[in-house]
Amino acid sequence: MLFTLKKIVGGLLLPLPLLLLVIAVGLLLLWFTRWQKSGKIIISVGWLALFAFSLQPIADGLLRPLEQRYPTQNKTTSVDYIVVLGGGYTWNPDWAPSSNLISNSLPRVTEGVRQWRLNPGAKLIFTGGPALTNPVSNAEVAARVAMSLGVPQTAIIRLDRPRDTDDEAIAVKQIVGERAFLLVTSANHLPRAMTFFHHQGLKPIAAPANQLAINSPLNWWEKALPSPLWLSHSERAIYEGLGGLWQRLNGKTTADPTTASE
Repeated sequence: MLFTLKKIVGGLLLPLPLLLLVIAVGLLLLWFTRWQKSGKIIISVGWLALFAFSLQPIADGLLRPLEQRYPTQNKTTSVDYIVVLGGGYTWNPDWAPSSNLISNSLPRVTEGVRQWRLNPGAKLIFTGGPALTNPVSNAEVAARVAMSLGVPQTAIIRLDRPRDTDDEAIAVKQIVGERAFLLVTSANHLPRAMTFFHHQGLKPIAAPANQLAINSPLNWWEKALPSPLWLSHSERAIYEGLGGLWQRLNGKTTADPTTASE
């Protein structure tokens, strides 16, 4: 119940639903009350915020500090395990396996497979329980995609009970113990994920995937025109900010020992 409530409240606080609610309040004031000026101000603020969050410089400016925390892993690290965290997914057996991984999940899995090729003796651990109405778990779908990309079944471990990152850290601890391992997840999610895993006393090595904030040159109109793509980048930054706040409220804020000593 708490998990579902957390997802609903968190979803409502993201830019699009929150600002649509703000604009709806302004419209109600305009149409049904005498608070005309207040309604106009609320609608204007909501529209301006939605416009701003849909611009590339603002959206990627919010996201970039999260994604630049850890560099990409491009070398063999001699680890026994590579942990790939779950994300969005569905299950339709008539689709190509990779089509069942939504949004951030497919880049995580493909990066996990790439890291496995750099460390072919390692085991790939996929995490993620089933969605409420889905008979197939996130971990199982990710494993099937990995096998379709050439990873043998014997190299894969499925952890199909965890429902969030905190649960994933607890489940991974039962397998890896005190050994170092690669932790693969979206670059913007890594700072929070690393904190959860360090809180469990684990030794993750960050392996970011799915970098979104663009540093390479763009056409001027791509920076000047609002786009749902840039809005989704703002959403990721705000989602991680809300997740970090919840993490601190729950007291799971063990520092990364590799940065604490710097």
